[in-house]
Amino acid sequence: MASKSAVPGLAILALLAGATMWGVVWYPMRLLETAGLSGPWLTLLLYLVSSLAGVPLAWRHRGWLAKRPGLLLAIALSVGWTNLSFILAILDGNVMRVLLLFYLSPVWAVVLSWLFLKEHISHYTVAILAVAIIGALMMLWHPDDSWPWPRDSADWLALSSGLAFAVSNIFIRHGEDVPVPVKSLVSWLGVTLLAGLMIFFTNTAVPALTPNLFLDVVALAVLGMVVMTMLVQYGVSNMPVHRSAIILLFELVAGAISQQLLTDEILTAAEWVGGLLVVAAAGMMALREKYAG
Repeated sequence: MASKSAVPGLAILALLAGATMWGVVWYPMRLLETAGLSGPWLTLLLYLVSSLAGVPLAWRHRGWLAKRPGLLLAIALSVGWTNLSFILAILDGNVMRVLLLFYLSPVWAVVLSWLFLKEHISHYTVAILAVAIIGALMMLWHPDDSWPWPRDSADWLALSSGLAFAVSNIFIRHGEDVPVPVKSLVSWLGVTLLAGLMIFFTNTAVPALTPNLFLDVVALAVLGMVVMTMLVQYGVSNMPVHRSAIILLFELVAGAISQQLLTDEILTAAEWVGGLLVVAAAGMMALREKYAG
């Protein structure tokens, strides 16, 4: 494995490809939803196929399931909600708004690290948090509302997805010794489980799954979810955290371009300014490790 002190070109390309795919994956998901798969069923099928594909990769490391069952369950549930809520939000909400609200995750990460890991928060970090919070308030504020508050379920889902992502990162940091294929598999199983529970408790109707539609789901799962996960994990594993976090912000660029080309969704000027503040805060948060000490 390459040293993290270096930035191998292949790792950069992997991260850029993974971030680009995450920024545009909403479009084939919406096509599948239009074809008859509701959000919960689409999520269930995508991650069920991904889980089946992940079993051979994780099989030789299966002993870890008995070594760290509690930690792996925590990873499964936190990553499970991250992905389920993100997909539901991106299907129903404004693409860029969902992506930008999700990228408040560094704010949640700092707060959670301070609360549970007792990490010190510097003045630099406090300033970054203030920038992110101002950006979020600008995005959430609406002239008809007294307070800046999430407007609909897509907003709530995007915010909760970012929070769950921050929680999952804390658990994943505690499991640095666990092989990546194992963490990937339990993550996909976690999404499958939560999507199944949502379907059960909300009595979501069973879709009419034609052979062609099923093949489309399999293709998106294998060529999309599995490949995206592996690309990002490879890139993150082969370069410093602050650099990989900056490169992953390219997801927002891919999301903005794809939204402009493929939808008629727009953001207001205030939402754009607020979103830029969120992105700036996320970038500064990523550089915190290198420059803030």
